[in-house]
Amino acid sequence: MNEVVVLTPERILEVTEDVLRRFGLAKATVVDVARALDVSHGSVYRHFPSKASLRQAVAKRWLDRVNAPLQKVADTSGPAPARLERWLRTMFAIKHKKVSEDPEMFATYLTLAREACEVVKAHKDGLVDQIAHILSDGVNQGVFQVSDPKASARAIFDATIRFHHPAHADEWSDPQHAARIDAVLALLLRGLEAPRKR
Repeated sequence: MNEVVVLTPERILEVTEDVLRRFGLAKATVVDVARALDVSHGSVYRHFPSKASLRQAVAKRWLDRVNAPLQKVADTSGPAPARLERWLRTMFAIKHKKVSEDPEMFATYLTLAREACEVVKAHKDGLVDQIAHILSDGVNQGVFQVSDPKASARAIFDATIRFHHPAHADEWSDPQHAARIDAVLALLLRGLEAPRKR
């Protein structure tokens, strides 16, 4: 007796990633995804009403995987300066790893992310919220002097963009790259410090 595999959105997205890896973004179609799942393309469309919605869901799934370890760092307790530095270094490391380990898929996801503007905006806003949460903790701990955590979080995100935005990926193999990260993070953390009470 053959086991019936239930077609779920998650299963469709898993197979879509495989199809993208094999055929590339330009050639991968919903029909290819359906064929790989051994279902009709109508079955895929029941879960994702258009090719665009399927692509957006794939981009969101990828960005959610980037987000998960960062959320963990943001949610931990402990001194805010160390958490902020760990959060930023984790974000840089995740992006750098994706570029070096799977450059073709990284390029595919970069294109998908450009198409899924709302998904990307929500992702970035979520990351800024995580930084703001750490900054607020730092203010409560008396170690950061920040009047507007959200605005400061956005500034930190923007100030470090060359270390995490895919447009700068070509720079990440530069031998001076790690030293530049160290210098920028040291400057940022010093700038956030609350004055010491005498």
